[in-house]
Amino acid sequence: MSGSPSPLTTHVLNTALGVPGSNVTLRLYQQDPSTDVWHLITTGTTNDDGRCPGLITQQQFKSGVYKLHFETGQYWARMGQTSFYPYVEIVFTITDPEQKYHVPLLVSRFSYSTYRGS
Repeated sequence: MSGSPSPLTTHVLNTALGVPGSNVTLRLYQQDPSTDVWHLITTGTTNDDGRCPGLITQQQFKSGVYKLHFETGQYWARMGQTSFYPYVEIVFTITDPEQKYHVPLLVSRFSYSTYRGS
C-alpha cells in the first residue's frame, strides 16, 4: 500500500542479537464483531529495518479487534536456529482509529514481548 502513512505500524527487533528482525513474514487481520471470524487485511514482510510500512489505509482502519501474526519460527530457521515459538500473535483493540498505533514485537528464540507505542 502506498500513499498516506499507515495509522498502524509495527517493527520486529531481534533482542538476542540487538538487530532489526528483517524478512519476517506477517499478516494483519480484523475480527468480525458479529461472528468472531478473523478476516485477513494484508500480508507483508519486514524490511531491513524490521519494519513493514503500509499495513492498512486510514479508510480501512476502523474501531475493533485486530491481530498481527508473525512467522517467528521461519525467521529463526533461516538463521539455522530453532525457536520455542513457531509464530507470535498479538491481539489488540482499536478504540479510536484517528490515533496512530505502533505495535512492535521484541523477540528472541525463547521469549517475546510487545507494547503499545505511538
